Amino acid sequence: MLIAVVGMTFLSSCQKPQVQYFTDADNVSGTIKTPTEIPIRLRAEDKIAIIVNCKDPEISNLFNLPYSTRRIGQATSYGSSLDQGISGYTVDKNGDIDFPVIGKLHVAGLTREEVSALVKNELAARDQVKDAVVTVEFMNLRFSVLGEVKTPGIYDINKDVITIIDAISDAGDLTIYGIRGNVLVKRIENGTEVIYRVDMQSLESVLKSPVYYLQQNDVVYVEPNMTKARQSTPLGNTVLTPSFWISVASLLTTITALLIK
Repeated sequence: MLIAVVGMTFLSSCQKPQVQYFTDADNVSGTIKTPTEIPIRLRAEDKIAIIVNCKDPEISNLFNLPYSTRRIGQATSYGSSLDQGISGYTVDKNGDIDFPVIGKLHVAGLTREEVSALVKNELAARDQVKDAVVTVEFMNLRFSVLGEVKTPGIYDINKDVITIIDAISDAGDLTIYGIRGNVLVKRIENGTEVIYRVDMQSLESVLKSPVYYLQQNDVVYVEPNMTKARQSTPLGNTVLTPSFWISVASLLTTITALLIK
């Protein structure tokens, strides 16, 4: 009886870890409808680049703020010592940026496309540029992925829509030790830290999650499973090794034989 119990315990300890995603996908037939896209919208302290192009380059230069950075240790001759680029606009606490000629523009809550349209319309309304092509790029928008992923770190946001699946993919996928059924997402909402949890093993759970679409400054955290957690302590996983259970079984067999005698 004791040996049977030990054997059952051993088998249970050797069960495969739950490493699959979307285990309920087999129950879904046909086309899966994804949630309505929630694009990245600007907030205070976000930084963006705005580039205005038109037929007359001199007019374009009025609205594009170039900056030059000197390379340390290099000569100061023109053309060889400076990196040319476009200066960014940081959204202030009121949600505004100060754009050349136009002045204050309220951009908080807008998408890149909406900012582009706003600038283009303002230039046309003020008879500055009628044929402007306005490009808006994110400069300091990021999200973080931590815990049991192959490449934890901070990742730049360079597109308007990013999902939690994108974030995990960017981080190289979860390791075999990551708990897929309880992925944590930390988000700041109205100045308050809010924690969401997502079951990545359930497609329905992922698609219905309020954090399916990520926002700037979100933090995705993947918790370690018990096997990885035990590795942080001396001999933490010894009890799960086959040699351990073989030794236990041998000891119990000896004790049983002695009792029968």
